[in-house]
Amino acid sequence: MSSDVSRSQEQVGGYDVVVLGSGAAALAAAVAARGHGAERVGVFEKADVVGGTSAMSGGMIWIPCNHHMDAAGAPDARAEALRYLDSLSHDRIVPELAEAYVDTGPEMLRWFEDHTPVVFEIVESFPDYHPEHPGACREGGRSLECPLFAFGELGEWQHRVSQSRQMSAHLLMNETTLGRGAHTSIAPGVLDERKAADLRGCGQALIGRLLKACLDHGVELHTGHRAAGFDVIDGRVAGVRFDTADGDVTIEASGGVILATGGFEWNPAMVRDFIRGPMERPASIETNTGDGLTMSMRIGAALGNMQEAWWVPVIDVTNDDGDEIPWMINRERVQPRSIMVNAAGKRFANEAANYNAFGAAFHRLDAGSFTYENMPSWLLFDQPYLVKSGLARYRGEGPVPDWLHAADSLPELADDLGIDGAQLVETVERWNAQVADLDDPDFGRGRSINDTHWGDGTRTPAATLGPIDTGPFYAVQVRPGALGTKGGPRTTGDAQVLDVDGNVIEGLYAAGNVMASAMGMTYGGAGGTLGPGMVFGFAAGRHAARRVSSEVPA
Repeated sequence: MSSDVSRSQEQVGGYDVVVLGSGAAALAAAVAARGHGAERVGVFEKADVVGGTSAMSGGMIWIPCNHHMDAAGAPDARAEALRYLDSLSHDRIVPELAEAYVDTGPEMLRWFEDHTPVVFEIVESFPDYHPEHPGACREGGRSLECPLFAFGELGEWQHRVSQSRQMSAHLLMNETTLGRGAHTSIAPGVLDERKAADLRGCGQALIGRLLKACLDHGVELHTGHRAAGFDVIDGRVAGVRFDTADGDVTIEASGGVILATGGFEWNPAMVRDFIRGPMERPASIETNTGDGLTMSMRIGAALGNMQEAWWVPVIDVTNDDGDEIPWMINRERVQPRSIMVNAAGKRFANEAANYNAFGAAFHRLDAGSFTYENMPSWLLFDQPYLVKSGLARYRGEGPVPDWLHAADSLPELADDLGIDGAQLVETVERWNAQVADLDDPDFGRGRSINDTHWGDGTRTPAATLGPIDTGPFYAVQVRPGALGTKGGPRTTGDAQVLDVDGNVIEGLYAAGNVMASAMGMTYGGAGGTLGPGMVFGFAAGRHAARRVSSEVPA
């Protein structure tokens, strides 16, 4: 339940460590701080529920060199993991952070599995997102998820965790449409049993287990509290100021304050000022408005990676309550019998490329017209696609929803979309001729293991290549969305925030999407957001706890 801040301080005299936010990075930081010697740890969340975007996500973490790979007989290598990240860097990944991530990740994983209910297993056959790059794991192993978790163990917190509006809470990743769930089946009776027992998977399982670890370790949890600024004494962050109905209240933090408040994707002014191109539909929790970023900027934090986000193509769909929601199309744009076209009626990218890399296609400027040449864009497909694969929750049964365009012919569909019908027909005819030979010479779709992983389950080029030749024909507008931003305060490998002169701001840490991401502009593999979040959250909590016990300089 929500706690009264002033009463908490009166009772315990402040905290050793204060954590702002309640996603995976925040809860990992809090548990690590308690587990490494901090006596009093408080988590403060501005929403009325905990979990943030982490609880709404697939819940995977990307951890190179993890011990589960060893147990599976496919050990990873530090040099290969670093080689992979370097191949994706484009000079945007800070080498020291990449090394800290790769080195601390396995340690974090073992510590949580040894001391908490937060345990993981390999997500079967999930390749890295750029599997042809040097150092990549082509057959998976670096992407991990938690087993199902019984939420009844959380007591009063059972129903106070943020929820996804796209995924069922009771599925594991490869049972969902964000994984390979369109090509697997789960018996209705099994799903009913899980619901009855409130067994949850994906991001719900991750946050549920982290929340249970917090409760087991005596971490104090507070919701409905928005941080407004830091208490800085002699250059050291010594506490946090909170906005309350009774005015500002300051909570002391003798060991430090850990920022894990998420990104700034729901702050239009920040998106305008920092992000490299259009971001029309955030697919995250709406409380991610850049609070931690603003607070750190006020005290001179150095910033990095500010133009980047965890990009994902989305469509607008209407849910059962009549609300319009952003729907991430990971699987949908990869299935056979579909392509994406721009306003000129032409294909413009490998539709099956990983979702983060695909963001660059939306941001391509035409030098002559000085417009974004691939906005707007549409996902185009035919009737057999709809029957077999479906789109969002629609599989062709009942009336066509308002958010989906449909026509009996391609010229009619083009007219409805406002694009050149002759060009669209030419584009589709070219596509059909090429895929008859199971190849895409224009953009190489189907040549990567990543492409075929997300396809129809056959794991061959046919998994993503197929003709568009049977009406009715359909199209839905695709927009540039994001799972979150990935720029913020620069940090050390221990997640200590740096100032504009490159010096540590004593007592201040950052982890998760509020920090300048160790991933730079890339996304290494499934769990590439939450993995760094947990790793640097763990590093921050451990370091802050050691400051309290004077194991590291104050």
